[in-house]
Amino acid sequence: MGMRFGAEMRLISVILFLVEFVRGAVLISLLPIYGAKVLGLSLDVIGIAITAHYLTDTLLKMLIGYLLDRFSIRFVVRTGLFISLAGVFLIQFADMAWLFILAAALYGIGMSPIWIVCLTKVSDDKRATQMGLLYTIWLAGLGAGPIVCNILLDYYVNGTYFLLLILSVFATFLAFFMNGAKAVGQQIQTIPLKRQLAALIERIKAMRMLLPGMILQTAGASMLVPVLPNFAEKELGLAGAQYSLLLTAGGICAAAGLIPMGRLSDKLGGKKWFLIIGFAVFAAGLYMLAWRLPFWYCLVIVIIIGLSYAAILPAWNALLAAYVPPKQEGLGWGLLSTVEGLGGMIGPVAGGLIAASYGASSVLYISATLFGLIALLYVMIPAARMNGKNG
Repeated sequence: MGMRFGAEMRLISVILFLVEFVRGAVLISLLPIYGAKVLGLSLDVIGIAITAHYLTDTLLKMLIGYLLDRFSIRFVVRTGLFISLAGVFLIQFADMAWLFILAAALYGIGMSPIWIVCLTKVSDDKRATQMGLLYTIWLAGLGAGPIVCNILLDYYVNGTYFLLLILSVFATFLAFFMNGAKAVGQQIQTIPLKRQLAALIERIKAMRMLLPGMILQTAGASMLVPVLPNFAEKELGLAGAQYSLLLTAGGICAAAGLIPMGRLSDKLGGKKWFLIIGFAVFAAGLYMLAWRLPFWYCLVIVIIIGLSYAAILPAWNALLAAYVPPKQEGLGWGLLSTVEGLGGMIGPVAGGLIAASYGASSVLYISATLFGLIALLYVMIPAARMNGKNG
């Protein structure tokens, strides 16, 4: 099924933007900064809370994919967003560690449905190009959230929180206007769950060489989430506005590069080298950021990191798409997202603990090493397997 950006997809895209705007603001700014400065929580507690978010997000991905194959898009997305809204609401009262962690865990529940809906509506023949467009919307929201949040937190801490709460309410309200149809059609119900799981297990076996990279890359990225604001302030000496400028520059370059990189990946069909070069450059950029260079050097490095990210995302999604069984898109993408999310469960708590013991810059060095290892791993995997063949 081709993806038409008509009224339905425009609505889904607006909800995706709002959800990712709040998600980026909550994970990258609100939980680390509001948690430390307003609620008085330590970095390791913040890291555990972010891990709790990824834990519920990850564990529910396969279940949500299964539900999307059987219930309406509107019902699944709306229910998830209601639960996430409860998590955002609880944050203001979460001055105790357990309540802060619970709020982050609840917030993670509703993040999966809207993205998996997008994945099920993309056509196979132009997947990298179309995913480039969706990734642009996703990245614009995810990047704009912390940028706006970081600037506002310098002046209006409580006002920033209530802005995110209002946007969460608005996203939930918009979900009431979504299509009541199932994600990929009625014929899915004719496939028994046992047969679906058997087919998915076969696909996982076929892509076993990619699994270490899937887990390591999400672990390496999520390690940075609880420590980046602290690293920018304490190690680089940046004000909130300067940190926001770095995020803006990296986000704009990543977003601007997604569609061209997606088209180039579709045209050349060389997913392997897009991934290898992208991960290698990403690793080098993180390594140089840990040197605590002056602001303008960091700006150039962040721009390069953004472009490398643009090379990775569309090619990676197109690669995974080859392992999703036909007519099982919801469950298939849910399972693959669950595997990817395992690293996201490990990363934040590891990053928080490492930063508390050895400093924030050590987290950047370790993350850079992981991405370098991923690039080397993909060098050794045959190109045919990297293009989804021989599976």
